[in-house]
Amino acid sequence: MEQLRVTERDREYLYWLSQAPGMGAVTIKRLWDRYHSFENIYNMEETPLREQGFLNINQAKGFKQWKGRLEQCRDAYGKLGDKGIRFVSFLDGEYPGRLRQLYASPAALYVRGRLPGEDRPTAAIVGARDCSHYGRETAELLGRALGEAGIQVVSGMALGIDGAGHRGCLKAGGDTYGVLGCGPDICYPRSHFSMYMEIPEKGGLIAEYGPGQSPKASYFPMRNRIISGLSDAVIVVEAREKSGSLITADWGLEQGKEIFAVPGRNTDLLSRGCNLLIRQGAGIVTCPDDILEFFGIYRDQKLIVHEKNENGLAKKEKMVYSCLDLQPKFIDRIVEECGLSLGECLTLLLELEMRGYIVQTAGHYYAKKL
Repeated sequence: MEQLRVTERDREYLYWLSQAPGMGAVTIKRLWDRYHSFENIYNMEETPLREQGFLNINQAKGFKQWKGRLEQCRDAYGKLGDKGIRFVSFLDGEYPGRLRQLYASPAALYVRGRLPGEDRPTAAIVGARDCSHYGRETAELLGRALGEAGIQVVSGMALGIDGAGHRGCLKAGGDTYGVLGCGPDICYPRSHFSMYMEIPEKGGLIAEYGPGQSPKASYFPMRNRIISGLSDAVIVVEAREKSGSLITADWGLEQGKEIFAVPGRNTDLLSRGCNLLIRQGAGIVTCPDDILEFFGIYRDQKLIVHEKNENGLAKKEKMVYSCLDLQPKFIDRIVEECGLSLGECLTLLLELEMRGYIVQTAGHYYAKKL
């Protein structure tokens, strides 16, 4: 259906309204459908809006009080461009079509960089913040494979699986998009600052909350509906039985998206959420090709997890390397399995780590790198 054109002045009033406490996207859209002018909505009294069922008592009080913030909001709106932020309303042509069709889609988005391309396949990679080394490596591998195949990667830029998925896509030179649970001018977590700066150059950062909005626990479940909404498929790498990743998967199911999960051992807490999704009918991801084939991308050679070429390793280095896998092992077990002395084993592990073959995940726990 053709969208009514919105004037720049109306965009200012929409910015004001979208910042009003307790004013949700559904209410804003209902008001627009009825009055077709945010300036007219501003000029209305709160009582008739409440009597007509648009606002409840608390919203009506907030609406009245927020009118005094109009000039402040106008000033903030005018400075968005100075911060490299674009205000994209649900009435604008560039508003994502994947979101537009959703009932609870945001009334406006704050964007640094670009929005995902409408004509390109897109996948979300989500999972636990406190992920395992195996999960982190798997998420990065998937992000890299998708990026290389030209598939856009969406995630929440959180610690753990989210960050690894973004990182893999960036390493492949692909396009990745981070959906924030705070304002677009805030980097959260701070440890992802370099990623926060790089993503807008390769894709974009997207927020439903305006500049200056600090992250809140209540923001993240709502943020997840945007992650799934922007994607054609949702991939859960590691998740507990009750987690934000499963909320994203639930949003995806409600939105008609395809859900995939990476299976894990029954004894691993971080695999229980994924195994639950698989029991409920989610697609199983054993290698990147499982996702690529969903998008109609086939390769002559499967993109299975290839370990690093061992040809450049000396005999004893190969002995130590062959004892490791993606699940971290403690040094005592490595010494026992390879049959070398503790000192010699530590020297070889250090050499393998410096050459990029392995990683020390914690105090004297070692695992292979993909």
